[in-house]
Amino acid sequence: MKVKQIAEYLQISEDLIYKWAQQGKIPVSKIGNQWRFNKEEVEEWAKSQRPRKQAKR
Repeated sequence: MKVKQIAEYLQISEDLIYKWAQQGKIPVSKIGNQWRFNKEEVEEWAKSQRPRKQAKR
């Protein structure tokens, strides 16, 4: 997937996708001068970013 596609999928701006990609915060590959995203890797990453619910005491 390209930047525009992953931004639409995650419902965030393309600028934020570029920023996260450059910072290594989101799984990405760079092919030539283009960023490419594997949808399955991004889905797993997104799941891991969710806040964890704390057990009630």
